[in-house]
Amino acid sequence: MISLSVYNTDGQEVDSLEIDEAVLGGYVRYSLLKQAIVMYHANKRVGTGATKGRSIVAGSGRKLFRQKGTGRARTGTIRTGKRVGGGVTFAKITRDFSKRMPKKQRRLAAQSAVLSKLFDNQVVVVEELVFERPRTKDFAELLQNLNIDRSCLVALESHNENIYKSARNIPKIGVCSVAEINAGDICNHQKLLFTKKAISQLLSKESGDN
Repeated sequence: MISLSVYNTDGQEVDSLEIDEAVLGGYVRYSLLKQAIVMYHANKRVGTGATKGRSIVAGSGRKLFRQKGTGRARTGTIRTGKRVGGGVTFAKITRDFSKRMPKKQRRLAAQSAVLSKLFDNQVVVVEELVFERPRTKDFAELLQNLNIDRSCLVALESHNENIYKSARNIPKIGVCSVAEINAGDICNHQKLLFTKKAISQLLSKESGDN
């Protein structure tokens, strides 16, 4: 069992949680985790870079002059990559770099990512987050009270517009709901910040799937 302290927004410990590793798969599946991270970065690639090859660039396909007897080096069309205004040799074309993983593998990878953060003591649980209006200063003070001074992913039980707007101007801070959490986002941040309801929702969801 893993013991987690629960803090209030002032950074004072008010409760504790016991987490069974078996609910999150029992161990970290490193090979699956790597596969998920590779997919995460690949899916961020746009792949729209393109240049014109000899088949696309404008120009006649006629041979410029006969092969022999002119005293000059042999040449082909004006669109060859060796001539100014010709096509690019080995031209780039638009590509789809995206990768896919089965739903079960993505879920297991997310479990392993959360479990690895728990093993490294990089998970912080706050009792609740209530923002009546968006205010970046208040969110920054909250992070300071919880001793979070590096990149952090904030996981909520559901989308909260006030929290999202309060955190979006702080560098290296991400906000998502438990339903949207994935291995790539978890591993891309140093720490995980859960609300008490969010981590309870995550654990009940994982235990239900298992």
